Amino acid sequence: MAQSEKIAVGVLGATGTVGQRFIQLLESHPYFYVAAVGASERSAGKAYSDAASKSWKQGTAIPSAVAKLTVQTCKPENFSSCRVIFSGLDSDVAGDIESAFLNAEFAVFSNAKNHRMNPIVPLMVPLVNAHHLDIVPHQRKQYNLKKGFMVTNANCSTTGLVVPLKALQDAFGPLSRVVVTTMQAISGAGYPGVPSLDILGNVVPFISGEEEKIETEAAKILGGLSDDASAFVNPPDMKVSASCNRVPVIDGHTESVFVEFANRPAPSVEQVVEALRGYVSEAQKIGAPSAPEHAIEIASFPDRPQPRLDLNAGNGNAVVVGRVRKCNIFDIKFTLLSHNTILGAAGSSIMNAEVAVAKKLI
Repeated sequence: MAQSEKIAVGVLGATGTVGQRFIQLLESHPYFYVAAVGASERSAGKAYSDAASKSWKQGTAIPSAVAKLTVQTCKPENFSSCRVIFSGLDSDVAGDIESAFLNAEFAVFSNAKNHRMNPIVPLMVPLVNAHHLDIVPHQRKQYNLKKGFMVTNANCSTTGLVVPLKALQDAFGPLSRVVVTTMQAISGAGYPGVPSLDILGNVVPFISGEEEKIETEAAKILGGLSDDASAFVNPPDMKVSASCNRVPVIDGHTESVFVEFANRPAPSVEQVVEALRGYVSEAQKIGAPSAPEHAIEIASFPDRPQPRLDLNAGNGNAVVVGRVRKCNIFDIKFTLLSHNTILGAAGSSIMNAEVAVAKKLI
């Protein structure tokens, strides 16, 4: 797609951790280019390079085309050149601002929690439930919109979890019980995030609201749509229990997962590994540019996955699964790793938008 044909996008919360990752990932994107950036009143009016100079924490330089953009306040009238809005806003302010952009007929892709459980807004992990976009015509009708719509992506720890769960659900039928213990990177707390004296040489066994997000979001994501595509239908009997921990790792959420299947007999370890390895998502099938070659990569060594070694599988958009083995209480257990600021945040929003382009919603 030539630059003149690319879709202009705006990034809200552009100076924050997720906003920065949006800007990094959108550099040279085949569909989109960043035409406007928004942040707080404190940053408004400054060149992006000045506003983000002290907080920029990505491994690459600020893209030159974005560096010279003037930061705007997060109001729809300041983004009139854009068709798509990617929101990296903090949940303290995201709700009303994102709603204003939706009502102004933008396609809004949100990373915040505020609208995730809205009954007509897709909570979408692109490697899992791209079909939930089919509710958009109903959403537009309910909100009296012609071209605007809203899609949210999931909490970062939920995202890594539901990809292998979807593969297992598709292959072996309903899941009855899932228990997960997370070891979550400090980048998930944003910048400046967790104080160094709290996290260095330490594990913090509490992340406010995180366990509840996993337990509620997983059901919506792994569920289906009603026959008339006007409502989401959660799996009736699946129960999820989560324990969440913050660990001294910069990027990468590691999760220990225990799964019980509803159908008997339960699959063998070999069958589970084969199902995980062979899983192909709709985003891959339609050729979304950010979709990895393999949605799930199987770690071949017994001490993997590890954040230091496996974080960037699929350019950060794949989930790495290892240590698949039988469980004495449930049926199967395994360890997974996902990139919390790519697949778990900005990368999912961008891939969601790519799928929306393929489905001609944009």
